[in-house]
Amino acid sequence: MTLTKANIIDAIAEANGFPRNKATETVEIFLEIIKKTLIFGEDVLVSSYGKFCVKEKAERKGRNPATGDDMMLASRRVVTFTCSGKLRERVNSE
Repeated sequence: MTLTKANIIDAIAEANGFPRNKATETVEIFLEIIKKTLIFGEDVLVSSYGKFCVKEKAERKGRNPATGDDMMLASRRVVTFTCSGKLRERVNSE
């Protein structure tokens, strides 16, 4: 099963007794803070969970899979996630 934003909102509302709209606002603010931080190129570290990092990928040679033609792929920024050791242990122990 995939954990969706709606599932997270419902879980927060139930666990804390929040009305659903308050839980929605909380999740949206949290995600917006993460997005803004990543847009500025800074890393996001959540203790005991993991780290979101922005990495620069250089321009590189690629291939169009439909036509097989060679092409140059533009440089870009990507977000990567590395889980913490504690999270890795919990995932592997269950």
